[in-house]
Amino acid sequence: MAERNETIANGLAAYYEYVAAHLHEWVDPLSNEQFWRNPFPYGNSVGHLVLHLTGNLNYYIGARVAGTGYVRDRDREFREQQPPQKSEALQAFDRTIAMVVETIRKQSAEDWGKTYTAELEPEAEDRFQIFVRCAGHAYHHVGQMVYLSRELART
Repeated sequence: MAERNETIANGLAAYYEYVAAHLHEWVDPLSNEQFWRNPFPYGNSVGHLVLHLTGNLNYYIGARVAGTGYVRDRDREFREQQPPQKSEALQAFDRTIAMVVETIRKQSAEDWGKTYTAELEPEAEDRFQIFVRCAGHAYHHVGQMVYLSRELART
């Protein structure tokens, strides 16, 4: 059982680190102006997506699993009128990924199956499911950032 738990923890932690590295690959070359500019009349800027992922992970994993006490303001993630500098937003994201990885590594074999509940998350019934769902959600938005970054490089 210990080997299986270690396999799960190592696999999930590596995936979150991969998502973060992939995000940085596409986002780091952007200027602060590009980071916050949406090249389309719809959707979100890269910066707002980074704020969203940071809030999402801080709430669903930080507050609900790690017990950080994080209070989420989801609407603000998309409508922040005085956004931080790109470097500050990315540092917050990186701290959040580090918290997620640390939380993953602290899970015992029994912890993965513990009941999970959170606002706006009716599908995840246990901790393992929320870690998987958040990983998929994060990579979905990284895909959007790749698309936006390519468009921003053209304009």
